[in-house]
Amino acid sequence: MSKSLKHVVIVGGGSAGWSTAGSIAAMHNSKSKQGIKVTLIESPDVSSVGVGEGTWPTMRGTLQKMGVSETDFMRQCDVSFKQGSKFVKWVTGSEDDFYYHPFVLPQGYFDINLFKYWQQDSQGKSYSDAVCFQEQLCEKGLAPKLITSPEYAAAANYAYHLDAGKFSEFLKSHCINNLGVEYVSDHVGTIKSTDSGDIHSVNTKNHGDISGDLFVDCTGFSSLLIGKHYQVPFISKKDVLFIDTALAVQIPYEEDDAIASHTISTAQDAGWIWDIGLPSRRGVGHVYSSSHTSQVDAENVLRAYLHHSIGEKSEDLVFRKIDINPGFREKFWVNNCVAVGMAAGFLEPLEASALVMIELAATTISEQLPADRECMDIVAKHYNARFSYNWERIIDFLKLHYIASKRLDTAFWRDNRNPDTIPESLQELMSLWKHRSPSEYDFSHKREVFSAASYQYVLYGMDFEFTQMPSEANETEQKLAQRMFADNRKVTEKYVSALPTNRELISKVAKFGFSRV
Repeated sequence: MSKSLKHVVIVGGGSAGWSTAGSIAAMHNSKSKQGIKVTLIESPDVSSVGVGEGTWPTMRGTLQKMGVSETDFMRQCDVSFKQGSKFVKWVTGSEDDFYYHPFVLPQGYFDINLFKYWQQDSQGKSYSDAVCFQEQLCEKGLAPKLITSPEYAAAANYAYHLDAGKFSEFLKSHCINNLGVEYVSDHVGTIKSTDSGDIHSVNTKNHGDISGDLFVDCTGFSSLLIGKHYQVPFISKKDVLFIDTALAVQIPYEEDDAIASHTISTAQDAGWIWDIGLPSRRGVGHVYSSSHTSQVDAENVLRAYLHHSIGEKSEDLVFRKIDINPGFREKFWVNNCVAVGMAAGFLEPLEASALVMIELAATTISEQLPADRECMDIVAKHYNARFSYNWERIIDFLKLHYIASKRLDTAFWRDNRNPDTIPESLQELMSLWKHRSPSEYDFSHKREVFSAASYQYVLYGMDFEFTQMPSEANETEQKLAQRMFADNRKVTEKYVSALPTNRELISKVAKFGFSRV
């Protein structure tokens, strides 16, 4: 009989390692003798990259399944609320140029496509403002819920901004103390294989050989198992996504500064700047293409951006440089080893795809954990196909932001629109979308990383050039559209008048906490 899977060994900590450990341990009852044993080995000398500060709304469900208190999580991880992304200067580069990609779906999304009715009579409103109340919440710095709301409940769909280092430590404590994860602080040296090519054990400096049935590679860019041991090729996508360098810095708040309820992404000549507000500080960074600017010029751009908010203090800042090779592994699951996080791939921080791919991987491994070695190859085959598809779709969505821009002022923006750099799959969709709105029918999977609504928000936020839709609306549909617009105005007024500011709610959470379900 094929050997049953009883022991999962995770090599590497950080957000990837501890998220995976928590997901598997919670779902498979690791604290019970009858459950799946989970061991995490973490080198005491390796620090995480620590700039993945934005999540998706899916993080709420992920934490809830692990049994995490939202109040404890927010207090201990320097967490603020995130309701989407604001893209500044991405369309034309003018001072008043911005649009939103919110987390709330367009009004009546499953009943009617409001785009053509907005197109006919926008009344001076952006697409997201006309069909969704969340842009106004973000513009006014409001929170997505009340202090009386239960944990993880929402008035407006939300995610989080967080301190990545504190988040890893929080998950580590929760996994060890509450979920039964065995923790080993040690260096992994050699990897021992069986005749079949499976990993039998990893050798550690102080704890000897640690054997397991499934090994999860969460060793980051070093990719110790899937890259170095199994020699799985890395597929670079730098020919599509030009961003290859990041400069990161943390900026303390002036007392009681407003905390933005969204990620701010401001386009620059050779890349863009992220600006993320946490309760105690801002995380700011400039990602750029080294083929289109120098590090000195990129640093000057970042200082000029920061000068607007902190003045002369920007001159004394020291930036942390992070090299990026955008791409992913040819395979993610080989034999009895699966890679999660940067060991599997990394693109760029636009749209916070890094943490969500960790979530998706951890959840998928947990839900589809093979019963035995015989089943593992089947699970691995499906997993590899699904995640190759996920990575390709994320690349399409990120590239969309660059090619839909009307900016032609620098080589970076012009080169991004070169057809040779645009995936064929995206070129085909762009041809379709000149004549109709993005639709769920345009994608082959039921659970897409980015829904058609996300494509709509970006395309119409960027004033995409489309051909007039030929179909005339019938009277019933026209009345429904007008009702949807009116409903959106009403709910916008309701929430704008009732919700506290982001900082007000975060302060109340620190003092009182949410109601625990």
